[in-house]
Amino acid sequence: MRFALFTKLDPEENNEHIFSVFNSLKKNNIDFDIDSESYKLISKKFDDISNFNFNPIKKLTNEYDYVVSIGGDGTILRSANEIGKLSIPIIGLNRGRLGFLANSAIENFESILEKLKESMFKISERTIIQVEFEGNKESALNEISVSRKNTTSLITIDTKLNDQYLNTYWADGLIISTPTGSTGYSLSCGGPIIMPDSKNLVLTPIAPHNLNARPLVISDEKKIEISINGRENEYFVSADSKIFSVNINSKIYISKAPHFLKMVEFEDDSYINTLREKLMWGKDKRTEQ
Repeated sequence: MRFALFTKLDPEENNEHIFSVFNSLKKNNIDFDIDSESYKLISKKFDDISNFNFNPIKKLTNEYDYVVSIGGDGTILRSANEIGKLSIPIIGLNRGRLGFLANSAIENFESILEKLKESMFKISERTIIQVEFEGNKESALNEISVSRKNTTSLITIDTKLNDQYLNTYWADGLIISTPTGSTGYSLSCGGPIIMPDSKNLVLTPIAPHNLNARPLVISDEKKIEISINGRENEYFVSADSKIFSVNINSKIYISKAPHFLKMVEFEDDSYINTLREKLMWGKDKRTEQ
């Protein structure tokens, strides 16, 4: 096996967590490389990395069997962007923070390696959506959103599904979320949680002026067209963590991408278990001391 590691190191920390992963991979005779930014930082700060025999990843290719994301959900999103159309499964290792995507504890990495060797896991295919605007095309694992720029006034968001007029939202913005992203920005704006294998998208208005403008679940086969009107000449379009300024006269088009992100899922770290743990479902706070 060969692994590609992506992480985000803090120069002020000792970063023992990443070396614990290095040691586990070396112990199991697994070849690996690490993202170039982390490689630069580790090379400057530590003198003993030659024992691990890894290189910086210049460009991700199918020579890697797995991508390992070490950190939080932000690192997962960055890793997913690097994977793109490649069919490399990704494993998310969490450092103990709230994470719906990076849901495997880094302390369990040794047992994770054993499960990989024994094929004791399943692959969860996560929907990717793409947005087209002004000649650009961007992809997102969590959500595409449109929002106001340089104004406190509402914007007018005309929305069509498959060329059929749906609604005009008077709001701060509109979120188009995948099932994976339904536990993120959309959820904080009142959207529903959707299981990852659902073939749906969610349209969630951000602070709508009309209280009857509620989140809407649609088929992920729908093609979405959005036009914006407002007091400013530009508005924001975001694709996960990437943000773009778009001319007010430009339309955007959102649809499901032709490829998926493959996430490795272990029984103990299943999506249902993660939901129950992170949202404390099934726990009666009245009986806790």
